[in-house]
Amino acid sequence: MHLPTDKLAYHIDEAVEAGAGSRSEIYEALRDGILTAKKRGRRTIILRDELSRYLASLPDYSSEAA
Repeated sequence: MHLPTDKLAYHIDEAVEAGAGSRSEIYEALRDGILTAKKRGRRTIILRDELSRYLASLPDYSSEAA
């Protein structure tokens, strides 16, 4: 699936395709309040700016073992 850059919002499957994590990781982030979404009828959508903010808030990669 190709995601156009002018898209304002993504449904869960599109967010997964965009690299935001698995469906379960996205729903966990929503449940924990780390990621916010809107409801459009029965569909859950994530605004592009919110998805970008969420991805930017993830920890930086460190090559050191944890």
